[in-house]
Amino acid sequence: MVRVRSLLPSLPPAERRVAQRVIDDPEGVANSTITELAQTCGTSETTVIRFCRAIGFHGYPELRLTLATEAGRAQSAAGGRVIGSDISPDDSLEQIVEKVTFADARAVEETASQLDIKMLEQVVDAVVAADRVDVYGVGASAFVAADFQQKLHRIGRVCSAWADAHIMLTSAAVLKTGDVAIGISHTGATVETIDAMEVARSRGARTVALTNFPKSPIAEVADLILTTAARETTFRSGATASRLAQLTVVDCVFVGVAQRTYGPTRKALEATFEAVRGRTVRPDRRRR
Repeated sequence: MVRVRSLLPSLPPAERRVAQRVIDDPEGVANSTITELAQTCGTSETTVIRFCRAIGFHGYPELRLTLATEAGRAQSAAGGRVIGSDISPDDSLEQIVEKVTFADARAVEETASQLDIKMLEQVVDAVVAADRVDVYGVGASAFVAADFQQKLHRIGRVCSAWADAHIMLTSAAVLKTGDVAIGISHTGATVETIDAMEVARSRGARTVALTNFPKSPIAEVADLILTTAARETTFRSGATASRLAQLTVVDCVFVGVAQRTYGPTRKALEATFEAVRGRTVRPDRRRR
């Protein structure tokens, strides 16, 4: 299911209809013949087979078996309850909390399970070796970029996070070989981020994309690609699960960098802790 959702935007229209049917009703697809699925989607059995191969299966029987297995695991993880991620107007606040936390937890778990460790290692290597790191993101992704910048800055890495389109471009224009540019975009289609990545790449910088869709436009300007696996609730504009999934990957990269530079990192963390230690309210100043 993670793979289907991530490849959905890049599929041809007929295959996309099959993919959407799988996303909307995985259990129904698992219980359908290839002929029934093709008729439901208004396409041919050949298209269904092409879709199966596009997501890494040899044929339809393998897809059905995998969907049935995943449905069983999901129900078991939910304690036998069926918990969707869509928020309806009639949901109670308790149901909203349950659905949001379930979607957030699933986003983190699924992101971790599909994360390419070899690719992650290459990104960590690139950041460790970089003279400078630029992080680009707009909207909700800007907050993730700022979080990553703060983490790297605290351990002594030269890093900047930019959210303004013009500043992103001008910063990318002065990067050079040995620098790293990281673009964060859930959809992978954010024009401002893609343009900055393209400029950074033209200047010789190593480019890294963090996106939910590995075949999205941002992948075309990225040397390395890290993917998340987030399913948003009805209120997609809130960027809830996607933000947590992005933060999970950012944390993995940060801890990987910190581990590789263990000695200097410990010293930097101690120095920065000491610098702000006196900025907390003393017990005798607290209100009674």
